[in-house]
Amino acid sequence: MESIRVYAPATVANVACGFDIFGFAVNRPGDEVVLTKKLTPGIVIKEITGDEGRLPKEVAKNTAGIAILKYLEFIGQPDQGFELSLHKDMPLGSGLGSSAASAVAGVFAANELMGKPLSQKELLPFAMEGERVACGSAHADNVGPSLLGGFVVIRSYDPLDIIQLPTPSDLYASIVHPQIEVNTKDARRILEREITLGKTITQMGNVAGLVAGLLTSDYDLIGRSLVDVIVEPARSILIPQFQEVKAAALQAGALGCSISGSGPSLFALSKGEETAKLVAKAMSEAFNAVGIGSEAYVSQINQQGPMIR
Repeated sequence: MESIRVYAPATVANVACGFDIFGFAVNRPGDEVVLTKKLTPGIVIKEITGDEGRLPKEVAKNTAGIAILKYLEFIGQPDQGFELSLHKDMPLGSGLGSSAASAVAGVFAANELMGKPLSQKELLPFAMEGERVACGSAHADNVGPSLLGGFVVIRSYDPLDIIQLPTPSDLYASIVHPQIEVNTKDARRILEREITLGKTITQMGNVAGLVAGLLTSDYDLIGRSLVDVIVEPARSILIPQFQEVKAAALQAGALGCSISGSGPSLFALSKGEETAKLVAKAMSEAFNAVGIGSEAYVSQINQQGPMIR
């Protein structure tokens, strides 16, 4: 192949109790990369759409560009030339892994065009370099699920150890993105640096409970475990109407509700598609009640990750 079009899905990171260690992929929204081989060396970013002119076209500063660059260096093909077009289909700073989806789509496309010398999982470190460019930290809780699909656990960064968990077939996510923006660096800055033993024990119990609930398809246990006593209390103050939106989700039948990534998007998990649709509607209406517009998405857990279009 000389050219390829790849779509990579948005993700929900943290998943309430699992700060920096949990993430799952959804069917939409997502980002699309069109990558074409060229005869001359170097990567050229031809165009970026959907970003309102905010993203850099300089390869070393672009999440998709740097991921491809590091990948080519690793496989010993630094002079391979590419022309890249990036189409953003989700808001920047949404808490849905926008930078991760771009990096994943880019490096996945490059690997396909180069004849797949690396496995999909081996592409992860290069996608993580895109995150480093975007927010200063090469975290994997967005790029992991976007690249591999499904629900992932980041057990360790040194060495990198990522585990994929099965999810119940009737588990659906409702995601609502309000038309406000929360900067990832700001959302990290306000977090407590030291946590009490009591909060740590509670959070560890919820992490273990959520894993057990997913493995046993115990929806009630999943709901009881979607509680964050460490990060959500701090970050929720950055999101207007947070408590009201969360209450609306639970009242509509959600198992649990929390912040997606660093926000401002909120996610809820539900049993069944119909309940998930009602939850998304209730969450949107709670934002609308104070004049905040929003976009809503309902999806099963995306098990595929990036796909060729």
